Amino acid sequence: MLLIKNATIVDVNSKLNGKRRDLLIQDGVIQSIKAKIDAPKDAEVWDIAGACISIGWMDIGTNIGDPGFEHREDLQSATAAAAAGGYTAVVVLPNTNPSVHNKAAVNYILKNTAGTVVDFLPIGAVSEDCAGKDITEIYDMHHAGAVAFSDGQNTIQDSGMMMRALQYVKAFDGLVLNHPSDKHIAGNGQLHEGMISTSLGMKGLPSIAEELMVQRDLYLVEYTQSRLHILNISSARSVELVKQAKSKKIGISASVPALNLIFDASAVENFDVNYKVLPPLRDKEDIRALRRAVKSGTIDIITSNHTPLDTEAKDLEFFYADFGVIGLETTFALLNTYLVDDGFSVENLITLLSQNPRKVLNLQIPEIVEGAPANITIFDPNASWTYNRKDIQSKSANSPFTGKTFKGKVLGVVHKGIVRRN
Repeated sequence: MLLIKNATIVDVNSKLNGKRRDLLIQDGVIQSIKAKIDAPKDAEVWDIAGACISIGWMDIGTNIGDPGFEHREDLQSATAAAAAGGYTAVVVLPNTNPSVHNKAAVNYILKNTAGTVVDFLPIGAVSEDCAGKDITEIYDMHHAGAVAFSDGQNTIQDSGMMMRALQYVKAFDGLVLNHPSDKHIAGNGQLHEGMISTSLGMKGLPSIAEELMVQRDLYLVEYTQSRLHILNISSARSVELVKQAKSKKIGISASVPALNLIFDASAVENFDVNYKVLPPLRDKEDIRALRRAVKSGTIDIITSNHTPLDTEAKDLEFFYADFGVIGLETTFALLNTYLVDDGFSVENLITLLSQNPRKVLNLQIPEIVEGAPANITIFDPNASWTYNRKDIQSKSANSPFTGKTFKGKVLGVVHKGIVRRN
C-alpha cells in the first residue's frame, strides 16, 4: 500500500487538474483521492511536498538493443532508463538483430518485459530485416501484439512497398511510421547542409531529402486513405507539408525529437559527436517553425529519439561516428528547462508526453481517478539537478548533457503495482 501525499495533479482532461490531493494506492489500483488522507499503519508514505503527478508518459520510437545489441542496451537497462525519465511505456523500433519482423520477435519483447514497471510496445518491421525488399507478415504481428509498423531507422525507400504497407494496415485501422529521408539525396551527409557544413568542409544532409519523403508519404496516405505517422521531422518545410495535409483531414500525425526543438547546427561546430543525430540539428528558422507547430498541434508528439551507442560506435572522428544520442532520462528536463520560457506550459509538455502518443496509436489513455489502475509519473518541474555520469541508467553514455544542470526532475513512477523512486 502506498500513500502519496501533497501531489499536484497535472491532467488537462481531469477536473482535478491543478489541485493538490493525497492518493492511496493498493494492489496497483488508486483506492482513494482526497484533499487529506490519514496514513494506514501498513502504508508506505511518500510526501512529495507539492510536486506533480500525471498519467504515465509514453515514448514513441525508442531504440533498444535487445536482441543482438545488448552491449548497447538490454531490456533491463532500457527499463531503468525509461523509468528514470518518467516513462511508463515505450514504443520500440524494430531495428534489433534479428529485427522485429515476425510474431516470434514480437512475443520475445512482450514476454521478457511483462513484469517490468515500463510497458514495452513493439513496432513490427514492414520489411524483413528492415532491409526494404520483402514485406513481412503484418497481420501475424498485429495479432501477436505489434502496435504499429515501420522499418524504424531505415526509411522505407520503395514507394510500392510503402503503399502496400498502408493498404495492409488499413484492414485493422493500423498505423505505419516512417522516418523521412531520401537516401539518394541524403547520401553520406554528416550534418545539416548549410553554413556550418560548408565551413567545416563536410557533406551536408539537405532538408529536401526529408521533405521529398514527407511529400511522397503524404500522397500515398491520401491515396490509400490509411494512417501514417511521420516519425521525427526537423525542417520548416516539412512542417508546412504536414499542416497542409492535416487541413485535408487525412490520417496524418507527426513527431519531433526534443533535441531538434532546442539546438541548431552550430552545436556541432566543435565536432561534438554527441550532437550528431538523425534527423540532424538544422537552422534556427527550423527550430522556430517546429516550436510553432508543436504549439498549434501540427506536430502531435515530442520524442526522446533514444539511440544508445557504445563507445566503439560513437567515440570516433566526427565523420566515422554513428548518429544518435540517448534521451529517455533527460527529455522532460530538457523541455522543461528550455521551452517553458518560450510560451510552453508544464501542462502542454505533459500532454505531449503522455496523452498524445496514446491518441496517435489509438490506445486507452490512463486516468487518475478512484478505481483506476495506478499508471502515474511523479515529477517536480521546479527542482534543479545535475545530470552526472553516475545518473545514467542506460548501458550507453552517448549524451551531450553529462554535467549539465537542468530545471525539472522526475521523482519516480508507479505502474503495475511497482513503485520506482529516482
